[in-house]
Amino acid sequence: MKLAKLITLGTMILGIALPCYAEKIVVEGSTTVLPIAQKAAEVFMNNNAGADISVRGGGSGVGIASLIDGTCDIADSSRPIKDTELDKAVTNGRTIKATVIAMDGICVIVHPSNGVNALSKKQIKSIFTGAISNWNQVGGPDEKIVVLSRDSSSGTFEAFGALVLDGAKVRSDALMQASNQAIASTVAQTSGAIGYVGLGYVTSAVKAVDVDGVKASKETVLTNKYPVGRPLFMYTNGAPQDLAKQFIDYILSPEGQKLVEEEGFVGLK
Repeated sequence: MKLAKLITLGTMILGIALPCYAEKIVVEGSTTVLPIAQKAAEVFMNNNAGADISVRGGGSGVGIASLIDGTCDIADSSRPIKDTELDKAVTNGRTIKATVIAMDGICVIVHPSNGVNALSKKQIKSIFTGAISNWNQVGGPDEKIVVLSRDSSSGTFEAFGALVLDGAKVRSDALMQASNQAIASTVAQTSGAIGYVGLGYVTSAVKAVDVDGVKASKETVLTNKYPVGRPLFMYTNGAPQDLAKQFIDYILSPEGQKLVEEEGFVGLK
């Protein structure tokens, strides 16, 4: 009898001392934020038995729409939420809460063999809107420029359009891609290509050009010197609760911010 009581008491104490993650959350949205969310979820679940975090991409617009519709718990986004999305959220009885989890620089990338190392925002806009169509017009080889852009559901597409294109439309023959990785992979295989990706997707397979004379880096993004910097968000319905809160708190912790840096993005400090 005493042994049974001790076991019961021990179980109660453990139940109080240890967090219980007998729930599942779905994280969906931005392909820029995707590697951060995936790595953080992997480490968090390894350290917290019972936590079930499903992470998928699709684009910022897809994630926010899913959050508004109630089919995901956290929406990853590489852009601020739109007024039209907030209006729909109100209609659906949802109050959207934004949490900035990292910073990023949108990098303009070219093939490593391209001799162009720097472009102005004005030149980039001219390339992506069609006013400039050959690399020799910006000091490069006599080669047609192949423009790669993200699709319209992408937060990176929205941010690039606002920060670089000033709202102008991308040229009609641009090759629209569904993810950062698709842009990076295509640029790496196409000598005349140009595209744009989040800082964490820049590898030795592509070359990031300086923008207005500034190289994208942790320092230049945090000090706002890099002209195409932006925050990365996780949105929830109201203030995050339970497992969603624990997960976001983990990403904001020193360990989580270290993971952000390891994935090639910029921590908040």
